[in-house]
Amino acid sequence: MPASDYFSFKIGGPAGFGIKSVGLIFARVATRSGYETFTYSEYPSLIRGGHNVVQTVVSREPVRAPVVHTDFLVALDQKTLDLHKGELRKGSGVLFDKELGLKTEGLPEGVSVFAIPLKELALAAGGKEVMRNTLAAGATLALLGGEIQHLKDLITKEFKDKSAEVTELNHKVVEVGYKYVSENFADKVTGVLKPTGANNKRMVINGNEAIARGAIAGGLQFAAIYPMTPTSNVLHNLAPVQEKYGFVYKQPEDEIAAIGMAIGAAHAGARSMVATSGGGFALMSEAYGLAGLTETPVVIIEGMRGGPATGLPTWTEQGDLRFVLHAHQSDFLRIVLAAGDSEEAFYLTLKAFNLADKYQTPVVVLVDKMVCESDQSYAPFDYGAYEVDRGKLTFEKKEDYKRYKLSDDGISERSVAGVGNFFIANADEHDEYGYANEEIENRNLQMRKRMQKLVTCIKEDMEAPQLFGPDEAEVTIVSWGSNKGAILEAMRDLPIVNYLHLTWVNPFPADAVRERLKKARYLINLECNFSAQMGGLLAEQTGIRIMDNLLKYDGRPIYPEEIIGKVKSIKT
Repeated sequence: MPASDYFSFKIGGPAGFGIKSVGLIFARVATRSGYETFTYSEYPSLIRGGHNVVQTVVSREPVRAPVVHTDFLVALDQKTLDLHKGELRKGSGVLFDKELGLKTEGLPEGVSVFAIPLKELALAAGGKEVMRNTLAAGATLALLGGEIQHLKDLITKEFKDKSAEVTELNHKVVEVGYKYVSENFADKVTGVLKPTGANNKRMVINGNEAIARGAIAGGLQFAAIYPMTPTSNVLHNLAPVQEKYGFVYKQPEDEIAAIGMAIGAAHAGARSMVATSGGGFALMSEAYGLAGLTETPVVIIEGMRGGPATGLPTWTEQGDLRFVLHAHQSDFLRIVLAAGDSEEAFYLTLKAFNLADKYQTPVVVLVDKMVCESDQSYAPFDYGAYEVDRGKLTFEKKEDYKRYKLSDDGISERSVAGVGNFFIANADEHDEYGYANEEIENRNLQMRKRMQKLVTCIKEDMEAPQLFGPDEAEVTIVSWGSNKGAILEAMRDLPIVNYLHLTWVNPFPADAVRERLKKARYLINLECNFSAQMGGLLAEQTGIRIMDNLLKYDGRPIYPEEIIGKVKSIKT
């Protein structure tokens, strides 16, 4: 990946110093200045404390992934400098509080050091020690040639719910930092954030925010979410706006209650959803099958993180694929989609609601921590052509209504309580009316009816995977989820590579994948788990086993540089 095209800003320090806020503000200043951005955060699974770090990558071209190197580091403590100085290179810069007296031994040659009295200046401006981060933001902006008004506007927006005095104080602190650099380091100022003049409307959004917006745009009527990293912010985005957009958010006591509430709401006719992680989905798995048997539509957002058990609760992984595909006993239509970035998270959430209603079954949207919590700049999402499709849902009273009536496509007409259509919905195998029935013929007919929906889904809705790059290539990478961004970035340096990106996991587009894999000269499977779970699914569905894997399971994302190194090692 051509390093000259990217500028990587990183800020790190102890929890409680607004590390994430500064990183996002930096990204939004860059976006307002006409640049593309990608922001990646790391934080430990502690209630308070530990090392927090945020990286924002800036480019004039679309940027889709974090990078290994750092061009400018703001270190709010010694640990940040010690952990990240190896990422710096000639021409990089380091900014820290002069009062801390950080030890700079071992910095690479050609790194500029900016020791600024952050705490002293913040206190002199009337602020508090914790506002060192705000002052550092002003100083950094000055060093990079950014427009201070963009920063002040963002601070105004950030503190809109607080008093005018708080906003004015933060403005003053920013101005002090900006002025200090202008007076003391004028010869070091660069044009990295100099406004481009581009009149491009961009937003900075992460996967959790995109999912929440996709749900609202998709006609969400009920949500119940127990907070669990990395999908907790879906809750935080939905709950405050339920009155504005006309849906109900109910805070459940746990994940079991959440999916029970969502299934109940769907049974009453509401478009409903839950969001959780692997551990929460484990608790939901019994009700997952209940929705399958009672043919009740519900959307489940499953945000993957490192496991098993509590595992790595604030880090990324793609280890839940097999679990989601096989959760609950026996067979029913499990529609599973996987998003590779925030944009896909938005559109797949929209699609999930229509699929759930059409096929009267739970639909899972798989995301991972990288998608959920990484912020990227995009043009506003366009969903003008989207239409809510409730499928075979009726609110009219029908004579001799059969909730589970046999049909050629496997989909029966669905009704809700209160309109006069009597039926039973419980956890037992049932006849067309819903009465419990264990007879052989009835069991066979009802099971075949439910599984006929799989055939219909494959025929009418399943999408082929997307191919990026040339139709013919020396190396074909196969992957899914958030690896998409790193692969696309790596391909800028790899013209010999194309990439097959999988978003439909179940039903699996076996024929399209098999056809593409047979054309490949050399195959690499790339994913963030130990056992190559997608590689195993590919072999199972297509008969083609990919022998070369790039796997990572340490909780960190796969970087473009790692992909470039992998491909180039094959050539040699």
